[in-house]
Amino acid sequence: MQCRSCGAEIADKALICYRCGTATADAKYQPAPIRRRRSRPSRMITVVIVVAVLLLLALYLLSGVR
Repeated sequence: MQCRSCGAEIADKALICYRCGTATADAKYQPAPIRRRRSRPSRMITVVIVVAVLLLLALYLLSGVR
């Protein structure tokens, strides 16, 4: 078999050309889809809520309410 890109003679079972690195056949797997990152506003809301809860907890513990 010959490489489609450079014309080098390669083994019939080769997955890539040893000379140029071109794939000899189409990929048989699908790469995992790229997950979209959360938007910046939703991340900020989460941070604000966590900080608020921590502040309320600290105030409660420091106030000495029993």
